[in-house]
Amino acid sequence: MFSVIKLTKTFGANTACDRVSFAVDAPKMIGIIGRSGAGKSTLLRMLNRLTDATSGEVIHEGRDILTLTGTAKRAWQSDCAMIFQQFNLVPRMDVVSNVLHCTLNRRSTLATMFNLYPTADIHRAIDILDRLGMAAHAPKRAEALSGGQQQRVAIARALMQDPKIILADEPIASLDPMNAQVVMEALRRIHEEDGRMVIANLHTLDTARRYCDRVIGMRDGRVVFDGTPEQLTTGVARDIYGADASFSEEATSTSIEALERSDAAARVIAEAKATV
Repeated sequence: MFSVIKLTKTFGANTACDRVSFAVDAPKMIGIIGRSGAGKSTLLRMLNRLTDATSGEVIHEGRDILTLTGTAKRAWQSDCAMIFQQFNLVPRMDVVSNVLHCTLNRRSTLATMFNLYPTADIHRAIDILDRLGMAAHAPKRAEALSGGQQQRVAIARALMQDPKIILADEPIASLDPMNAQVVMEALRRIHEEDGRMVIANLHTLDTARRYCDRVIGMRDGRVVFDGTPEQLTTGVARDIYGADASFSEEATSTSIEALERSDAAARVIAEAKATV
């Protein structure tokens, strides 16, 4: 149902994505991992058509979405919703209006000018917020929320588009471990309950293993691993990240358990130094 074929993006002499290929035959939750600069964000931006590909194909339900223009391209961007690390909310706008903001292209110019929304859309937005545990915050300004809460509003905005695919570009990179867990659980629940495909760029291996059905590893713009979470061994991870034997997964972990172990170790070291 979804195939990426030799997808390539060059910026001058630099190749951000180099003949990336993979196919998905059923809705899955897919994690894309790799070090900074591996091409993960560029890949998602090409899939959503925010960035034009240099060459290749992206086939969804029998059509190459890279050839779409105008209204058809905008319709695809609704079917393939994007969630960003920076949330991209309007800070002074209330939460429910931020969720409804994605419907602007379906409304008249007059309705847009006066910020008028159909009652049915407002009710649906609140229902989506309720599903994400955010309904009580609907009248608040987005800027009054925590980072984790803002990311859940961004997820609600994406769901308001009723997309077939959700792309999440480092959705938990700026969150603390507790909020990261809440956001990843929300994305996993959306995948399972709605049957939507979720493709998320992730920066930690434990997150990819815990929440994803499939993991794709990128290095220098190329796919160097494509398999199950169980196949993502420490040795494979070293290859993906171009690391040596000193590579430590726990050092990059966002899990609460790993954080507690790290804090405990730091306390032991501090106490040992204090007795010297």
